[in-house]
Amino acid sequence: MEDASKAVEPQAETGESKPLNYDQERKQHDQQRTGGKRKGDWGDKRQQFGSKGGRNDNRRHKKGDMGRSDYYATNPDKRQKTDDSRREREKNGNAKTYGVEFSQEEIDAEGRKPKRKVAVLIGYSGSGYKGMQITPNEKTIEGDLFTAFVKAGAISKANADDPKKAGLVRCARTDKGVHAAGNMISLKLIVEEPDIVQKINEQLSPQIRVWGIERTIGSFSCYQACDSRWYEYLIPSYAFLPPHPSSFLAKQLEALADEAGDRESYDARQEEVKGFWELVDEEQIKPILETIDEDIRWEVVKALQGEEEASAKAAKADADVEQNIKAGKSVKNDSGSKRDDVAEKTEEAAIIINEPAVAKPTETDETAAAAAPDEEPAVVVESIVDSGDILPPHEAHSEKTAATSSLTSEEIERNRRLKEAAKRLRAAYNTAKRRYRIPQKRIDRIQNALSRYEGTKNYHNYTIQKTFRDPSAKRHIKSFRVKREPILIGDGPDDEKTEWLSLKVHGQSFMMHQIRKMVGMVSLLVRCGSNLGTMERSMGEDKYSIPKVPGLGLLLERPVFDSYNTLTAPKHNRDPLEFFKYETELEEFKGREIYQRIFREEEEKNEFARFYNHIDNFREPYFLYVTSKGIEATRLGEKREKEVKGENVAKDTGLGAAEGEQS
Repeated sequence: MEDASKAVEPQAETGESKPLNYDQERKQHDQQRTGGKRKGDWGDKRQQFGSKGGRNDNRRHKKGDMGRSDYYATNPDKRQKTDDSRREREKNGNAKTYGVEFSQEEIDAEGRKPKRKVAVLIGYSGSGYKGMQITPNEKTIEGDLFTAFVKAGAISKANADDPKKAGLVRCARTDKGVHAAGNMISLKLIVEEPDIVQKINEQLSPQIRVWGIERTIGSFSCYQACDSRWYEYLIPSYAFLPPHPSSFLAKQLEALADEAGDRESYDARQEEVKGFWELVDEEQIKPILETIDEDIRWEVVKALQGEEEASAKAAKADADVEQNIKAGKSVKNDSGSKRDDVAEKTEEAAIIINEPAVAKPTETDETAAAAAPDEEPAVVVESIVDSGDILPPHEAHSEKTAATSSLTSEEIERNRRLKEAAKRLRAAYNTAKRRYRIPQKRIDRIQNALSRYEGTKNYHNYTIQKTFRDPSAKRHIKSFRVKREPILIGDGPDDEKTEWLSLKVHGQSFMMHQIRKMVGMVSLLVRCGSNLGTMERSMGEDKYSIPKVPGLGLLLERPVFDSYNTLTAPKHNRDPLEFFKYETELEEFKGREIYQRIFREEEEKNEFARFYNHIDNFREPYFLYVTSKGIEATRLGEKREKEVKGENVAKDTGLGAAEGEQS
């Protein structure tokens, strides 16, 4: 027995038979399985979160991601992590300059003051700004606000270099050039001084105003607490005039109404605007035409009334530049908006052609590219194309110089007379449009159309890259109203001002381009005397190509915080977050800084006139659903178009084969 015990003791001391724990056994097994060729030393302890290889690699398991409770249980030091990240960026030369930096001596001399979580109610005109969200080295609304907070003493010098230190959160982000009569940001500010709002406004440009500052609960986030939003869209009343009788769309409306046996109903829907264009042509255009030289008179008429090819064809994404130029030179319009300056661009609202497939994302933004329907489901069509828009500046200049040098003195003089005559007629058409006053019957029809949006509907046709079966395409609209008293904007007496309509929509959330496409559909149906039942059908499974109206008239009216005001604010003895208490100042600001800017931009660029003129003279069948035949007219037109393309391809193929045989 003694010998046996002696034989066992050395073995126990060496640990050869000592039982291994699970981690050691697993590591030993892995080393045997891989031959010790591991890419790294993983340690003996199991990884609690995520996957580090081994048996759990590329497999689902419960602890794949650290949950919120587990993350906060580790007690992360957020301030330390933020500072470390900032120092790392500075070390690598990638520091982002958001705010103002002060020296350590200035920071120490200022002292510490208590910060409070507040909601800042603001309004602004977005003209000249690159959007709401603060961005390094860009002029933004939040950037100017943050700088004003620092200068007014609402943010300490120690926190002036980074908005994250103040916990800045925005309620609604607006894009470049978009206005907001009411918006909100939440952050921590030093608000001990009673006149802090006045001090902040003194540091801001007149384009940005702080309406008020309200104390909130410590965990308040204006983005999360927002229940819904009000948006306003301003549109000139002449946008609801019918297409000019000489335009392609006007001729199709009448022809298809006759084919469908709907001519009487169509005329009834256009009764209040019947004969408008004929009267304008007789009283204002005809006297000017009589003063124009006979050798150029017909060309001017064709240019302004769309007798020539007035539609921009959808070009392939890789189409030849020369073909684009050729298509663009034929574009004219009834309001005389053929541009005098090559640098003047077509308005931003392009037309997106919806095909049955899902739209594919492109590298360029939605206002730039044009693609063929068969290859790119989202076809973007620009209304007016000029060689100066397509070619690089030096090439466009050289082409223009070459073209001018090749003209004779008589041709140059003739072009000058054409240009002057077109200017006079254009001014006459624009004056007639701006003097138009929409009748109440037309406004009633607009309201009838807008009301059909209310409720929960499927808006897959009113955005991009959404299908009918996508659950996120369903949105809830609480109300959509047109103000019955139009707004007169402009200089001079009332009869020389332009009449605008205010459309206000209240909804929980909106998708990309949704509001602009909703307004586009209503304006298209009303001005074309269409059956409003088309709106319900556009929310079904069929694909509709709905143009989006210019972004010029869109503005954020105000966000709504009903849940916070009803439940949270009274419980914690806080004031409700409402814009109504600032209604007087807000309306005055809208009229001065927003409405006037919108009007001036429309005066300079004629964006609405160009947009609707392009729709009226677009010779593809995509918008024929506004006719009495509805979506069937669009389908028939697309079918004919494909047949013609097939015949052309067959003809070209046959020609090529014949040439091959001859060679």
